[in-house]
Amino acid sequence: MTAETWLDLRNVQAWQGDRPVLHELNLQLKLRQSTTVLGPNGAGKSSLVKLIDRSLYPIVRPDAHLRLFGSATVNLWALRSRLGVVSSELEQRLHPKTAVEDVVVSSFFGATRLGRDQKPTARQWEQARDLLDQLHLHSIRERCCGELSDGQRRRLLIARALVHQPEVLVLDEPSRALDLQACHQLLAILRRLIQAGTTVVQVTHRVDTIVPEMERVLFLAQGRIVGDGTPREMLQPAELSELFNTPLNVVEAQGFRQVLPG
Repeated sequence: MTAETWLDLRNVQAWQGDRPVLHELNLQLKLRQSTTVLGPNGAGKSSLVKLIDRSLYPIVRPDAHLRLFGSATVNLWALRSRLGVVSSELEQRLHPKTAVEDVVVSSFFGATRLGRDQKPTARQWEQARDLLDQLHLHSIRERCCGELSDGQRRRLLIARALVHQPEVLVLDEPSRALDLQACHQLLAILRRLIQAGTTVVQVTHRVDTIVPEMERVLFLAQGRIVGDGTPREMLQPAELSELFNTPLNVVEAQGFRQVLPG
């Protein structure tokens, strides 16, 4: 059986303000095929994430389309049940005085904190606390967001994104500003999610955070897809040197790759 295409882009262009950020994107992503989008800073990676979560809209053209889960029209509430997103913009929306467990349960209402009229059910609280337990955050569930480390905030946002048990989880630079321990904890979570059947899309500039379970690697540069293949094909010295415009060598160990100066 052919896997369902959850993202279908044809000739997609997008602008932010007065500048183009994505150019002529043609791309299909399938369920159960976890993918890394790799590229240097300023490549358009975060713009692609915004395009997916509909905070950025493509230029309307007769020869272009954007379909999510087979549909060109999107019901954002319905989309939340199939797609979870973790991004720096979402992290910036966390109120420093909001309790950890409130952030997770507020996802049932499409928010990052509970409003006065929002009353989670007992079942919703149970689901939220189960996720906090799975991501090793249960002991700090009553702590405020302003007291958390970068790694804890990142895991908190993953827990929030998983509330609706989405088929696809998109993470924009998830290892940003993490120390080694926090980064390794994050990578272990991504590996478990993929192994359990969640389709993960990891957007990053760091080769060393690409987990062995990734099946596909896309290169993005200057708003264009400039490479597409398996990790074995794409994560080679020549290909990476061209993408990042600097000589590089690659060392592989236990399914991970470390990039060294060439």
